[in-house]
Amino acid sequence: MHKLASVLSRLIREGFTFKKIALVVLCVAAIAGTAIALSSTREGLVEYIGAQKDIFISGKAASVVSLEDLAGRKGLYAMGPIDGLDGEITIFDSKPFITKVRGKDYIVDNTLKHGAFFLVWTEQTRWQDVPVPETVKGYVDLQQFVKDRAKAAGIDVTKPFPFLLAGTPVEIKWHINVDRTEGKPITNELFVKSKEPFITRNEPVDIIGFYSERHSGIFLSQYAPAIKKESGMKNAIHLHLVSRTSTAAGHIDDLTLNEAMVLRLPKL
Repeated sequence: MHKLASVLSRLIREGFTFKKIALVVLCVAAIAGTAIALSSTREGLVEYIGAQKDIFISGKAASVVSLEDLAGRKGLYAMGPIDGLDGEITIFDSKPFITKVRGKDYIVDNTLKHGAFFLVWTEQTRWQDVPVPETVKGYVDLQQFVKDRAKAAGIDVTKPFPFLLAGTPVEIKWHINVDRTEGKPITNELFVKSKEPFITRNEPVDIIGFYSERHSGIFLSQYAPAIKKESGMKNAIHLHLVSRTSTAAGHIDDLTLNEAMVLRLPKL
């Protein structure tokens, strides 16, 4: 900020008009914005920055992006963990739902004044609805159904893509990150410990999901509680919920679906 003030003072001394100075400032801001965009990776229909596996290398959950860098984007759907293991980030149609554990409960903030140690997002305004059949009951069923229906809709399932789910599940088991490392370097064990579990039942929700078979340890967890390790099946989805009737919002570990659920896929 001090350097910027010095530059502006020099421009004024050299006779630059207000309009010319404003143009210089806008150009600098545009360059800065481009740099932020270029630091992320775009694949398929999604964009992401940072990686979950990095925290086990560094031992820290340091911020790699500010949510304010995404301000003003239309049709924004995003998810990730807050830096320092202090909560969950869920952005649904450009509205943020930031949840943090405080005591035995949690609080919700609807601002973008937070950082993430990894974040995945998409910008979609056009979706196509697909009814979910009664045979799709749980997490594993949903993962396969999403892939099959996306492929049928012409989406390249070898690349990451987003999806939405709407309805009233019988039950959702979900969590919010909360730092329980006691200042120690983050390990897999401490990461698992640093989660506060919650359960919602028969509650209307909107669910954001990202599918990929190649981003384990980046914006997908290698293992999901709903998938048994001995099954040999890999986790390929990352899910967050936003309740329509309460303040519940966070990372989904497992779920039992109800009838009349609707899957929403990007409309190409």
